[in-house]
Amino acid sequence: MKTWFITGVSRGLGLAIAKAVLADGDRVVGTVRGNPPDLERPGQFHALKVDMQDVSAMEFAVQKSFSISGTIDVVVNNAGYGLLGAVEDSTEEELRSLFEVNVFAPIRVARLFLPHLRRQRSGHIIFITSIAGRAPSLGAALYSAAKHAVEGFASSLAAEVAPTGIKVTAVAPGQFRTEFLSAASVRTSRAADSGYAETVGRTVAALGTVDRNQPGDPDKAAAMIVDMVESASPPLHLLLGTDALLRARQKIEQVKMEMQEWEECTRGTDFSDRLSRY
Repeated sequence: MKTWFITGVSRGLGLAIAKAVLADGDRVVGTVRGNPPDLERPGQFHALKVDMQDVSAMEFAVQKSFSISGTIDVVVNNAGYGLLGAVEDSTEEELRSLFEVNVFAPIRVARLFLPHLRRQRSGHIIFITSIAGRAPSLGAALYSAAKHAVEGFASSLAAEVAPTGIKVTAVAPGQFRTEFLSAASVRTSRAADSGYAETVGRTVAALGTVDRNQPGDPDKAAAMIVDMVESASPPLHLLLGTDALLRARQKIEQVKMEMQEWEECTRGTDFSDRLSRY
């Protein structure tokens, strides 16, 4: 029986992952902000009430998870929320809160678990990011920045812990039929200035019609994540959803074209005695 520590199991993808793990016969220690979900599995599901912005609470939760189970096999950083709107219309409070929950909290969770996982010489840390962190779109600049930060952290952390037996995966979902676009999971900055009507305004309005019509099935995504953990060679980066795949490919092609167009400028910044080495 593996033990999974999953943040944010109250709803959405976190809840779907918890259900898939339990169905597979494994144990879940999950964090919640309010009432725990109805996952009555004596000895298999343990809910811990944690505010992800409370450092002491997170430290307690990590210690508690090891008292419940001697080892933790998988850590899933899932808790987070979205923020839509124009950058100009966002507030300092919105910016700080978004990064506290979506960036600092998962980094903190990883830091707290690393000493234990190193002693185990095993473990798998998963970060639920977003295709927005790899291929940003209009109307979510701050959210994209937060997810991009976690993508970068995961990539560097993977190389850092590779010799210890710890695995790292950044999972970037596209649009899934969860509560992500509901009022409970996404926030919107004040109404955009008319100067952004054709860009941010139009995009945010369109997203409002997508809720409950997203192409992705969260239960299938959760099952894929459980299967991925069983792989002998799990990916560092995993895309989920056809829409995420399309956006990622478009972004890669855009980057390649831009690199090629500006290659002469890029190479022209080296000292002359080094140019022939590349």
